[in-house]
Amino acid sequence: MQEFTDFLAKQSPFSGLSNEDLARISAEIEVEYFARETVIVSAGSAPLDHLFVIRTGSVEVLDKGSVIDELGSGDAFGHISLLTGLPPEYSVRAAEDTLCYRLPDPRPLIQNANALKFGHFGTFNTRHRLTASALLSDAQSSVTRYMREILWVNATDSIRETAWRMTEAEQSFALVESREGLGLVTDRDFRNKVGRGEFSIDAPIGGMMSLPLITVSNKATLALAFMQMVERGVHHLVVVDEFEKPIGVVRAMDLSSVQLRNPLLIRAQIESAQNIDELAAASLLLKPSLVELHDSGIPSLHAAGLMSAIVSAILTRVLTLSDSVNEPVPHSWLILGSVARGEPLPASDVDTAIVWADQVGDGDTSEAITQNAKHILELMEKCGLERCSNGANADNPLFTRSRSAWIEVSSGWLSDPTRAGALLLSSIASDNQPLTQLTLGRTIMENIRETTRSRDYLADALRFALAKKPPIGFVKEFIVDQSGQNKGGLNLKDGGLTPISSLARWLAIALGDVRGGTIERLNRASEAGLLFGEESEVLAAAFRDIHQLVFDEEIASIREGRHPSTWISPDSLDSLTRSHLRESFRAISGVQSTIESNWMKRLR
Repeated sequence: MQEFTDFLAKQSPFSGLSNEDLARISAEIEVEYFARETVIVSAGSAPLDHLFVIRTGSVEVLDKGSVIDELGSGDAFGHISLLTGLPPEYSVRAAEDTLCYRLPDPRPLIQNANALKFGHFGTFNTRHRLTASALLSDAQSSVTRYMREILWVNATDSIRETAWRMTEAEQSFALVESREGLGLVTDRDFRNKVGRGEFSIDAPIGGMMSLPLITVSNKATLALAFMQMVERGVHHLVVVDEFEKPIGVVRAMDLSSVQLRNPLLIRAQIESAQNIDELAAASLLLKPSLVELHDSGIPSLHAAGLMSAIVSAILTRVLTLSDSVNEPVPHSWLILGSVARGEPLPASDVDTAIVWADQVGDGDTSEAITQNAKHILELMEKCGLERCSNGANADNPLFTRSRSAWIEVSSGWLSDPTRAGALLLSSIASDNQPLTQLTLGRTIMENIRETTRSRDYLADALRFALAKKPPIGFVKEFIVDQSGQNKGGLNLKDGGLTPISSLARWLAIALGDVRGGTIERLNRASEAGLLFGEESEVLAAAFRDIHQLVFDEEIASIREGRHPSTWISPDSLDSLTRSHLRESFRAISGVQSTIESNWMKRLR
């Protein structure tokens, strides 16, 4: 029984229990062996009165026959049905010969049931089985809640020895100390690199490690940590303290529910796609995943950040499969607009641009890259991503230039706002995220930082940024559209989101730092003294609330098969939401007015 106790003490949800409670649970354990491909749990079967903890081997979790996750040693399953009294939603099948500990409901056996920390697969069930508020609470808790103890090894240790130590410690990872810095190895490295014969088991582990470490602050929430996993395409993050010292590791498997992990699974399918047809099939999962995230109560800006990461991954994979990144002329593909800022809506299209390295005979280069861009955009649309309907696309000469041409034109925009299209193009180009050839792709961003913004440009750019006004009047609550198909409606994007994002972009350009999204830009402007008092907080709160309203409406449209729209009828809102929206519009309008009247004083 001591073996059971020692093993459970290292695993969630039992790691927080006292020795006495662990002993009580261990006394009830039954050991079960399942041969490969044995179905252990069947979806829709009678509610379970027990749960399983994997001792050795692994299992696959299946949704309608498709594998959606894989669990390994130390992971629990079956507990959702046990805790809720509902039939199992997913089937579980042994992926290999697997040994499990089977135990009854642990809550009646122990003194402090609150010490149980179910953090593994499906803890917060999908499709209305548990409340959205419970999921949201979990997603906003500290990343340290599911942090695992670090297993340290030396770069000179053999792969064989490291694997043995990982097995003994019941860990799927180890941190490696080397002269080059700290690295990470995971069980996936062993499967992919050792299993395929790339490394001998007696070779030093340092040759197989990944570095530099991908880290997350111990102050981060689970949602932010998970977004970083999706953005970087990894399943482990090293948690660091305020001094950047590693203090633990979190795994994707431990970070909440299956729907929070769905974007990571989609990204894995995207990156493993071997052709455009496979990539298109994986991309079809994006919108259903957004619907599930929404239904689970995940804030819209968090879901939007995940959407941006997946859209970027899809386009990057399109470029790889088309061999675009291997063209003779080095060039960088950029995503622009709301996707680059991490703020897209479910129906947002994708704005793109290209920067290519200066070459002799740029005329021929321009034509070749433009033709290639047309092909890439066609493949992108095959994968379900719509190109910009307003022409901000990589096959448009305005958005496809050499490095020197981008520097020349962007410098011209910042010094002479009277140049044709200067204000519109500079605002578009300020929101960009390079996907390939990152140094080359940062040309525009770096030039904005290094170029002096003229007073004339800042004055005209501010007028351009303030052109969109919230639809609020002095007599009526809202100024609604008076004709056409949207008669009686409000355009929440044009009247609520764009006024804030445009102002935040102007502040970012004025500071010479256009990184990040709208809220990050507002925070930097506040720290630099360009926003006074609570202006940053007021605008950020309004942006979050309005983004959520538009996101809600577009998700409803997707679910009902309607064409998504950013228009909404005030009459469709309850009185509290309508009142809150009216106050948000007035707050935006107030900040616009004060900045318009004293912007030069702020810049001094």
